Amino acid sequence: MNRRNLFGACVLGIVLAVFASSCSKKPDSKGKIGVTCMDLTNPFFKLIANVMQEEAAKHGYEIVALSGELDPAKQNNQLSDFVAQGYDAIFLNPVDSKAAGEGVKKAHEAGIPVFTYDVQVTDEEAKDLIVSHIGSDNYQGGRLAGESMMKVTGDKGPIAIITYPEVTSCILRVDGFKDYLKEHNSKLEIVTELSGKGNRSDGYSVATEILTAHPDIVGIFAINDPSGLGAYSAVLRSGKGEQVTMIAFDASPAGKQAVFEKKLYDSPQQFPRKMAKGTVEAFIKYMNGEDVPKKSFIQCAHYYYEDSVSDKSRVAEQW
Repeated sequence: MNRRNLFGACVLGIVLAVFASSCSKKPDSKGKIGVTCMDLTNPFFKLIANVMQEEAAKHGYEIVALSGELDPAKQNNQLSDFVAQGYDAIFLNPVDSKAAGEGVKKAHEAGIPVFTYDVQVTDEEAKDLIVSHIGSDNYQGGRLAGESMMKVTGDKGPIAIITYPEVTSCILRVDGFKDYLKEHNSKLEIVTELSGKGNRSDGYSVATEILTAHPDIVGIFAINDPSGLGAYSAVLRSGKGEQVTMIAFDASPAGKQAVFEKKLYDSPQQFPRKMAKGTVEAFIKYMNGEDVPKKSFIQCAHYYYEDSVSDKSRVAEQW
């Protein structure tokens, strides 16, 4: 190849490389942030992803949001892909608090900062590698649920808990609930705890089991609105709607409406918009070399019928 042809080939190669690079991200983008959550079909996580996208765009970053589809292996593959593609950061909502440690360690080794939201990582080797966690104060929210259960039952009778033990946020809710009862010398008796896996179908199934084994229960605390609403359907079908009081958690659009319709007595409220904004803010501060707190918790609030009546967000079906 003569010099002229060699020069032309080099120029062509450079042009193609620049073109390929320009196609990988927007021309005005500073970089990409990979987001992976438990399940993007859940309105809670969909809203968080949308708000993250809006907030990140204000600072010149693109968000690529993926659904873990409640599959720890799938989510770890997503984390590996973010690493392989050289993303600037990862925002992680673990499907499984321990299993996600595998993907976190890979990201750390590649020099990619990981921020968690809503659910924390518990893997011993990975949890300290998280730059910052932003989430609801789930323990405090669980205490609110305990307060409501004592109030509505008159603090007497057997009750049940529908759990989700693979997820730290749900573990903390149950811990807060139990601790509140214990600290206030509650006469309520927790007769069983079963996992509803955070969804309506399993919430319905385990509530049916609970009602069969313990037909005299007076209340059920479910760790989120989907499992709580599934449990409510089982209570209604059993003909025990007047006997069993349901308390859930989230104050999601469906949960707010259920409180308004008096299907749920309380649904301690989370604030997903604050969580999303807080995660992006932590990332920007980190990129600017500022100190970022390892953990930031957002207080939950009771959501009773009285709150629902004039709540415009309930009418608009919003968080």
